[in-house]
Amino acid sequence: MGADRRDLPRGVPAIRVAIDTTPLRQTRAGTARYLRGLLGHLDVPVREVSFPATSRARSVAADVLWYPLLAVDGVDVLHCPTFRGPFSARTPLVVTVHDLAVLREPAWFNRWTRTYSRFAVPRVVRAATRVIAVSEFTKSELVDLLGTPEAKIRVVPNAVEEVFTPDGPRAEGRYVLAVGTLEPRKNLERIAAAVDGELRVVGTKGWGGVHPPANVTWLGDVDDEELARLYRGARCLVYASLYEGFGLPVAEALACGCPIVTSAGSAMAEIAGDDATYVDPADAESIRAGIAAAFSPASRRISSWSDVARATREVYEEALA
Repeated sequence: MGADRRDLPRGVPAIRVAIDTTPLRQTRAGTARYLRGLLGHLDVPVREVSFPATSRARSVAADVLWYPLLAVDGVDVLHCPTFRGPFSARTPLVVTVHDLAVLREPAWFNRWTRTYSRFAVPRVVRAATRVIAVSEFTKSELVDLLGTPEAKIRVVPNAVEEVFTPDGPRAEGRYVLAVGTLEPRKNLERIAAAVDGELRVVGTKGWGGVHPPANVTWLGDVDDEELARLYRGARCLVYASLYEGFGLPVAEALACGCPIVTSAGSAMAEIAGDDATYVDPADAESIRAGIAAAFSPASRRISSWSDVARATREVYEEALA
């Protein structure tokens, strides 16, 4: 356990936190964005711990050898920003869960990920003192799929970077935009079938044999400035994913004032509310109709990273209570 906070010298912040930053070595997508935003705004001393999981073999080694026994001395709280973490914890453990797609639809993932997750995720969540869910939808998944007590879960929505505003350069052309890692749940084939005209796709290669259809313009990974430019210039963002725990592209598009077409009955309604057009993601014709009906919302942010950091610190405080 960490030192008694009351015994810390005057002027020293009350909580010392270790945060697993391994995802920063693996991706620039959702989890990495979450980590960068949080690390930039937390007002507590942070010790970054990570495993060099820079290849598939090293990622497996992290899962098997490092995460199950992860422990950090000299801190009050250990925060794992994904459901990869220790199976039992010597220090109060906070775990952030972005979604449980791997348990809800394991066929979307490779054999190792679905096998490991079925074994590990329930143990990590059980070991956590507090669980941060990024949406009410993810909270309900934790309760339904893992039986996690509601009293243990705190909902802290993600934020978006300051670059995402309606003011600034706009990409040229008449195009529909899709954003996300190329993986089965992103529903790219149906989206491509629904778009009349140009579809531009931003996202890194993923898994599940998903490749950009021949009739789309695949831009790969782009920096935030270029992504904001693409949101501002798009006819609309189509984010008709089959499953998401949050949906950062929807939040980014909303902050830019970009019209949004997204999945009905999902976490996206928590983000966009009445400022999006909702469609059946399993029906290309529904997506096509949504694109035709898309409208420009009033730009707004659901929260700032300062808000996220403040709420996260409150979770650390609870974990130590």
